[in-house]
Amino acid sequence: NYRGPRLLTTEDRVSTNPVNSEDHMFLGVILLGNQSYGLEPVKQSTNNEHLLYRLEHSQSEPFVCGVTNETSRTESHSSFDPSLSMTALLRRKRNLPQTRYVELVLVADFLRYTYKKKNETAVREEMVELANLLDGYYKRLNIRVVLVGLEIFKEANPFSVEGSAGDVLGLFVKWRKTVLLPRIRHDDAHGLAGAYSGGILGMAFVGTVCSMATAGGINVYSGDNLGYVSTVVAHEMGHNLGMNHDNSRCSCNGGSCIMAASATGSTLFSDCSASDFERLVLRGGGVCLLNQPSQSNIVSVGKCGNGMLEEGEDCDCGTPQECTNKCCDAATCKLTWGSACAQGACCKDCKISVSGTPCRGSVNSCDLPEYCNGSTSFCPSDFYIMDGLLCENDAAYCYEGRCQTYDYQCKHLFETAADICFQTANLKGDAFGNCGMTSSGTYVKCSLANAMCGKVQCTNVNTNNPPPGGSVSNQIIDGSSCVNADFNLGSDVLDPAYVKQGSPCTKGKACLDFQCVNASALLPVDLQCDANNTCNSRGVCNNQGHCHCNDGWGPPNCAKSGRGGSVDSGPAQIGNLHCTPFLCLPACHYRQVLFTAHLSCLYLPVIIDRYCSLHTFPLQVLFTAHLSSVYLPVIIDRYCSLHTFPVSTCLSL
Repeated sequence: NYRGPRLLTTEDRVSTNPVNSEDHMFLGVILLGNQSYGLEPVKQSTNNEHLLYRLEHSQSEPFVCGVTNETSRTESHSSFDPSLSMTALLRRKRNLPQTRYVELVLVADFLRYTYKKKNETAVREEMVELANLLDGYYKRLNIRVVLVGLEIFKEANPFSVEGSAGDVLGLFVKWRKTVLLPRIRHDDAHGLAGAYSGGILGMAFVGTVCSMATAGGINVYSGDNLGYVSTVVAHEMGHNLGMNHDNSRCSCNGGSCIMAASATGSTLFSDCSASDFERLVLRGGGVCLLNQPSQSNIVSVGKCGNGMLEEGEDCDCGTPQECTNKCCDAATCKLTWGSACAQGACCKDCKISVSGTPCRGSVNSCDLPEYCNGSTSFCPSDFYIMDGLLCENDAAYCYEGRCQTYDYQCKHLFETAADICFQTANLKGDAFGNCGMTSSGTYVKCSLANAMCGKVQCTNVNTNNPPPGGSVSNQIIDGSSCVNADFNLGSDVLDPAYVKQGSPCTKGKACLDFQCVNASALLPVDLQCDANNTCNSRGVCNNQGHCHCNDGWGPPNCAKSGRGGSVDSGPAQIGNLHCTPFLCLPACHYRQVLFTAHLSCLYLPVIIDRYCSLHTFPLQVLFTAHLSSVYLPVIIDRYCSLHTFPVSTCLSL
């Protein structure tokens, strides 16, 4: 009665998970002390034999990220304290108690499909199993990995996988943005390729989860060792979540860790990885991870007790031993008596929060707040101002929920330098100034027109205290101090010191793919929204092309008075209904029940009769009803919430 594989530890009461309960076949990863073991059925065995092996011994060619500069790797977790330093932020808040959800899409390429003898069911099953293992690893960081989509290339790959890992990754994320995202809303996507050239088994962008353009990674999956491959995918996904490679300062109970530069099959994250993820969140990243996935979107074999809300469940708070949620019955995954909800940012004391209650604030000038809608316990998805709209006093542009300024980027490193630094350094085409790299690994010189879109150039830097993992170049050009950095974080990690997409390169223009282009290129071609015309100058356009109205005006077009917000984010104000809740005076077992209404607006007294039917009554009406004690009187308060009264609290008239 267990679903798929999962990570098992010495603390687990169960020791295995069946892949096929009828055939008594099991697959999973077992953690004993600091050692990780794979368990899988022996192929074509006639008596249900299984193979147990150490994951670190399971791969003939170990996964290597390609870090060649040992110094930079050692420095990747050293302290660095600019004006808005990570150290200060982490002191302010070390713990992130709220569960994060990575809505993941896995993509199996044509070679993987062919390897599985073009058996779509077999590919689907192993992808679901892979997601279950990833969820087991990340659960220890209070991160849940939820498979919300699965793509299998059954004809041919829609992009080439013949180039280097960097080439393939670039093509993969472009395909994801243009083809996959419009069909399946998700936070992160990882491709499983049968092979690509270069010998690198995985590559990903760092800290880009939630990004439309770069939230993804690629991984080689050429055999049948799902346990080992799951640790590779976990490693690359860790980069998306802001995790750097571990070094000697990092530990996970004395053994090797998932984010080690050369993976050895570990299923544990280090203390450094946990801190890196905290750093990402405290910087305002990963906001989309607060969305709890819709039950209908989850690709899995549902199981009550796995802590994931799936189709057919009211709630899921884990096993009865784990559950501490008074609103949820862990044994049945149903709500407890009298509870309207059990989880979600809009659920308080087992009741759904009032419409207009804030549930997610904006984190910067290009982000938008979200509000409870009064009908569901979950906060709406995260929405932000439409790409290409002006911000920072019209000096920059919103792109993927951030105001992309050079100042913001240099605060992560140093301070913004003069334009002459960009126009000189990025024309050189070396590690400290370029507009990207070719597939052969050579640097591309920027043209003068695109110089502001290469490496970010900063100033006012203490070069004795370089950014973590970076080497620093410092020179004086025409009297301006020009400082830039080169990050050698491994061949699976792209340099974070490039100018961000959407940064303003000159008046009316912005950076896209190392080029300074007209800022109109940032605007989504499929969204038709203009704040002045569509929103009547009383709101802004969000990333769905809908109006987010100012307070006092209502969606969809901010043309009429209302409570603000949008059709996506919910109303921005709690409604003031100006009515008094009526008084309910219930009598006990087989006695009469008296309801006296004192309402000044629409809401009526309600009773539930012995047949579970609802009955409403007009205002200012005195009525009696015979109720059995098993059926409880109900009132609707000024916020449209239902309240029931147990028999023990009945008032005898």
